[in-house]
This record gives sequence, structure tokens and C-alpha cells, in this order.
Amino acid sequence: MMQILVTGATGYAGRRVSRALARAGHTVLGLTRDAAAPAARDLAVDEVTPVQGDVRRPETWRGHLDGTDAVVHLLLDMSDPVGTDRLLFAELAAVQEKDGRCRHLVYTTGISSYGRTGLALMDENTPGAPDSPLGFRFALERELAATGLPHTVVRPGFLYGGPATTSMTAQWFAAAEAGEPVFYGDTAKRWSWVHVDDLADAYVRILDHPSAVDGEVFVVADDQRAAALDVQRAAVRAAGYTGEIVLKDAEAGGMLQTAADQDELVSSAKAHRLLGWRPRHVAFTDAPELYHRAWKAARPAA
Repeated sequence: MMQILVTGATGYAGRRVSRALARAGHTVLGLTRDAAAPAARDLAVDEVTPVQGDVRRPETWRGHLDGTDAVVHLLLDMSDPVGTDRLLFAELAAVQEKDGRCRHLVYTTGISSYGRTGLALMDENTPGAPDSPLGFRFALERELAATGLPHTVVRPGFLYGGPATTSMTAQWFAAAEAGEPVFYGDTAKRWSWVHVDDLADAYVRILDHPSAVDGEVFVVADDQRAAALDVQRAAVRAAGYTGEIVLKDAEAGGMLQTAADQDELVSSAKAHRLLGWRPRHVAFTDAPELYHRAWKAARPAA
């Protein structure tokens, strides 16, 4: 068993991944900017140890690397995504050079980084479109590989399940309850999805034998092929909305909607083959009412 430091541990995917790693028997340190906050206390409930630090300030978390065997990076710093991740790479490289200890980095990007490739199905070998708004994440993957740090890259599909805080489904639930659901962009586009707990299982499998997947990239998503608009319809109906969904251009929804305004269908055959990973949750549309109840139960009381 290992000691693992998780960045973004109090976030949507971060908490579920941290909990899964702890349940697998690892000692898990959950990095948080406020170790006394309710979200940090929730980590302790999951038998994860909250530790204070800000990824953008390596001096605040450098000490947590003592005795740590792996780092799981699940934080996207929207204020400076490139600079923050480069700081992380540089700090891990500097500490490794100083103490000679190899810490395996599991680095998270995402399938929206591909951009508009025009391909029916994408995998780990698919090059991203040069004009992708999130293409910098693939560039960071290449920079990480060039550092020589032991690492594995995970590219998750669109997340759903549990509290769904940063999931597209949470936006749809909230807009439906407010009576203002909007769909942005191409109404025919289709996305690959993955339940947050199935994603967490992939991280557990990677860190079972990290040296066996050093340098590998894994796309992690299920086999849903529904149009995004159909998934949204299921979500808003589950939330009790019976009216029409307003259609708007992707640009009206901001950078993330624009970045995802195309088919994003991927194959996880490599994860099946090398990790033995299989999604246990087949499709959001199989139980949208269940996922709506989970999202609603996780919201703070009014």
C-alpha cells in the first residue's frame, strides 16, 4: 500500500477518487486550501487526511511529499491552468532530484481537449485539433512526458453521478428547477460519459501497479452514444421540467461550452485491456431520477 497525495481532493471527482483510494487500503492525503472547512472535514469521514496547501504555492505543500509514493492531480486551475500545472511538474522534478524518491504522478486532462477532430471515435492515439480551446492540456501532457517523471495520464469522459457539482448534469438540473433550461451549440453532437465512481475505480487500478503503466495514457468513459440534447432532456424531465429547452449558440455558454461543441465519442478499449477496467454504470439515461435525487440531496439546505 502507498501514501498518495491528491490535489483537488475536496472537488467533485477529487473526493470520490480520494475515498476509493482510501477504501483500497492506501494512506490518502487530501490537499485543500482550508483544512478546517466543511469540505475538508468530509474527507476525514472518508478516512482521507486533509492537509493544507495551495498547488499554486509549492512551499505550502512540499512537506506533504515526505513519505508520499504517488500524486493524483485532479485540479484544473481556471485562473492559470498552464502555469499551475507547470509548477506542479517542476516541484515534483525538483524534489525527486533532491531526495531520489520517485513519486508516480497520475495526471488528469479530459476528452474535450481533443476539440473538433471530425472522427467518429477517438482514442489515446488521436491527435487533438490544433484550434481546440483546451488543446493546451494535451501540450501539458507532452511537457510532462518530457520531464521524465514517472506518470500516467487519464482523460475522463463527461462526468455524472453523486453530487455532480461540476458535472454538466448539475447545470441541467439547476436550470430545469429554475424553469430556464438551455442547450448550447450543435443539437446533434454526442458525448462519451462516465460515472464518477467508475472513474475513481480507474485511478485505483492504475495505482495498484503504477510502474506497469508508466508513461501510458488512458481514455476512461463508458459506451453511451446518446446525443447530448437527449441526455439533457432526460435530466430536465427528471427534475420535473416539462417545457421546451431553449437552444442557443455555444459561444453564449462560455469557453467550456464552446470547447465541447462537437462530437466527443471515445473508446476505452485500452483501459479495458491494460487495467481490466469496465464501467459498472451503463448510462445516465438509465436512471436520471436517481441521479437527480443524489444531486438534490447534496445541495446545501436553503
